[in-house]
Amino acid sequence: MARRRTKKRTQKVAEAVAQAAANAPIHGSASRTPKTMVIRIGAGEVGPSVSQLVYDVRRMMEPHTAARLKERKSNKLKDYSTMAGPLGVTQLLLFSRAESGNVNLRIARCPRGPTIHFRVKNYSLCKDVKRSQRHPKGPGKEFLTPPLLVMNNFQSKPASSDPNTPAKVPPHELLLTTMFQSMFPPISAQHTPLSSIRRVLLLNRELIDKDAKEVEGEERPDSDYIITVRHYAISTKAVGLSKAVKRLHYAERLIKKTSSPAPGKRPSKGTVPNLGKLTDISDYMLDPNAAGGYTSESEVETDAEVEVLPTVTSAPREGRKAMLNVGPEKRAVKLVEIGPRMTLEMFKIEDGIGEGKVLWHAWNKKTKAEEKELDKRWESRNIEKAERKRVQAENVKRKKEEKEAKKKRRRAEGKEDPDQDTDEDEEWENFAPSDDEDEAEAKAVSGDEDSDEDEDEDEDEEMEE
Repeated sequence: MARRRTKKRTQKVAEAVAQAAANAPIHGSASRTPKTMVIRIGAGEVGPSVSQLVYDVRRMMEPHTAARLKERKSNKLKDYSTMAGPLGVTQLLLFSRAESGNVNLRIARCPRGPTIHFRVKNYSLCKDVKRSQRHPKGPGKEFLTPPLLVMNNFQSKPASSDPNTPAKVPPHELLLTTMFQSMFPPISAQHTPLSSIRRVLLLNRELIDKDAKEVEGEERPDSDYIITVRHYAISTKAVGLSKAVKRLHYAERLIKKTSSPAPGKRPSKGTVPNLGKLTDISDYMLDPNAAGGYTSESEVETDAEVEVLPTVTSAPREGRKAMLNVGPEKRAVKLVEIGPRMTLEMFKIEDGIGEGKVLWHAWNKKTKAEEKELDKRWESRNIEKAERKRVQAENVKRKKEEKEAKKKRRRAEGKEDPDQDTDEDEEWENFAPSDDEDEAEAKAVSGDEDSDEDEDEDEDEEMEE
């Protein structure tokens, strides 16, 4: 008997895809989801270790990043900033290596800046982090959703002389906090499902010890803070259950995913325990050793325990039963580091994308008079730039008007067609050979042929002799 055909409801899927395409923004920058590009300035000139660091950072910024971006040595920063608008890219992460060997990181906000400069004091790759772990976590579905950003100690309020007056946070610290927050999509405690949060990106701002700075020989009054970057994967497991119940739970999950093991094959850890020799399920629940299980009373759950409420994000589909109201479930949360690690030191903030005045510097301090002089210099430079653009636009407009007037005059004199065919004919006439040249070429060709015939006749006579 032939197998009955199962109908596939493709009409609803096609309608949903068409509706999503209609609602999608035409321009990439119209989307509210921030997107990033992690770039190596100078391509392969930065070295293999920095190239691997760039790959790990791209992996960390997934899924809203250009994971397969390929740089060239000829590419410049202007090329990336120009393409950032059509692609909807909001931030550029630029890694480069100086001649002294220091690795620098610049985070630029598209399309008008500002740009924050960091010095990467030290870093560790993902493969180095995995080698240091006893049980490293394998790849899974963690990179399908963006990580959860956790920022610690980023706003340090300076001591105020008056305790009643609230102290103001320095503007460069506010700008730094806003820059990091705008790199990831915001979350909502009411609408964001817990299952979508699978990774954590921790940014911790630490104070540098004065003794360590004296050993390094650094004299930097305002670079007292460093930022440590850590990347973790979140793993959870149910707690408060006995070993017997856990084993039954694992067996149920395994039965749903795979079929029963083949005969003669050793059952795995999650298979159904053998209850054939027991009279009641209570014997197994009270004494799991009776079913061949081993327990240890010394195992203690030391992970953080939280209560998780089941979240229903959508209505049940047709033909499926609605989920019952289940109470909170206790689960142990554990963070497993997956890398990379970085230690950053911010030393400069400038306006624009790599070409603007310095808004803040950690080492070079200027007086108010010097700042006013720099502002005047930048103002005069901007005025000169605007004047050059205006003169260039006027020249282009004047040349177009002269060209149109010349065309109109030639048309009035009858020397030019509206379709400009005569110009092309004149150009081809200039390149076409004259009649005298044709005759000379014909004579040269005929002369060459006669000389070839004479040479053939001479060879025949020699052969006859």
